[in-house]
Amino acid sequence: MELFDGISGVARIGLGLAAVGRPGYITLGRDRDLPSRTVEAMRERAHQLLDQAYAAGVRYFDVARSYGRAEEFLAGWLPGHDDAIVGSKWGYTYTADWQVTAETHEVKDHTVATFERQLGETRALFGDRLGLYQVHSVTPDSPVLTDRELHRRLAGQGAVVGLSTSGPRQADAIRAACAIEVDGVPLFRSVQATWNLLETSAGLALAEAHASGRAVIVKEALANGRLADRDEAALATALRQPWATIVLSGAVTGEQLASNLRAAATERDSPPAPEPAGDYWAARSRLPWT
Repeated sequence: MELFDGISGVARIGLGLAAVGRPGYITLGRDRDLPSRTVEAMRERAHQLLDQAYAAGVRYFDVARSYGRAEEFLAGWLPGHDDAIVGSKWGYTYTADWQVTAETHEVKDHTVATFERQLGETRALFGDRLGLYQVHSVTPDSPVLTDRELHRRLAGQGAVVGLSTSGPRQADAIRAACAIEVDGVPLFRSVQATWNLLETSAGLALAEAHASGRAVIVKEALANGRLADRDEAALATALRQPWATIVLSGAVTGEQLASNLRAAATERDSPPAPEPAGDYWAARSRLPWT
């Protein structure tokens, strides 16, 4: 897949900014890892991590409209990093107003109106640096899988079109998305999905997507912190999947990032011990925003 052609080694690890773009998130241990969460403190932390990752060889950086100020933080860092690859997402609107205790942190909407609004917001920050534009958190009932007008607009927006998935039926969403064409051309060229030692249910569908020439990006390889004590082995296991193009680190400290990046060279891995997908996603839905 042309966006990631030729990548190898540590460049197969990407840095996701979900956890450092907003003060509240569902990753465990945030009080310890982020003692100060003012906008400026989070911007500084994000830029430190971006510098560290880039110096180590990371080139893919992943954000979304709903990640608070993650797009803003990344856009401010981009000048001078001409080979950095930017991926963002639309479909959720951030609503927490920089409050950890907000009743609602983000609102999902996959309509054409939200696409047009959020595309304009993202392009205002990144311009033509946007390499990958993904629909955020597609599930089998998402209108993005059936809205032909939206398909045409996605195909014409300029960046490589991708999607991320969530929930116990990720495989169904991936297969449905991979069947969509616009004027005889596959619409989605990249798939981002949750896969980790506890949640492996999308593996076969991701292998099919990879075999069809699509990029596959693994998110939540540490299960929102549940596998933090096995981070190197968990990330290494994800990297060893023959269908995995990029595996995201969601590190929020320099120490975590350094440990995550060692996964690219480690001989250690860990055999999956999957939970039933429904159980995994039910447990994830109960994680508090902290």
